[in-house]
Amino acid sequence: MKTLALTSLLAMALAMPAMADSHGPDLTATGDADAGEQAFRKCQSCHVVTNDAGEVLAGKKAKTGPNLYGVVGRTAGTVEDFRYGKDMIAAGEAGLVFDEASFVAFVMDPKGAVQEVTGDGSARSKMSFRVRKEDEAKDLYAFLKKIGPDMGADGS
Repeated sequence: MKTLALTSLLAMALAMPAMADSHGPDLTATGDADAGEQAFRKCQSCHVVTNDAGEVLAGKKAKTGPNLYGVVGRTAGTVEDFRYGKDMIAAGEAGLVFDEASFVAFVMDPKGAVQEVTGDGSARSKMSFRVRKEDEAKDLYAFLKKIGPDMGADGS
């Protein structure tokens, strides 16, 4: 059942760009950004959010995972100077762009999400941590969107 839910969520996430208007995927956040800020404490041992000016917005300068500044709307595996695994790069090349649905699917099951997107059952993600609750994953997405680069008046 869990596999079916992940497959359905990823299928919807990958189909969204095709259904969206010419501006790209829908980057709407439905979670609670304040709750996401609290939830990010679990992420900060591996991730940091540092803006283009070098200001740390969240986290503690961790470098195990990529900088999450601008993750909303970003193609997977594309943070400059971060050493991704080949499967995460392949996921980005296969079209994985982090909108809410794909972000939630990824943080709840990184390995499964990469396998689903790439179509490779042996694909892996270096991220071993999993967010257990969908609402918490949505809250994280909302928080990262809130502190990310200005995406325009309509939020996209």
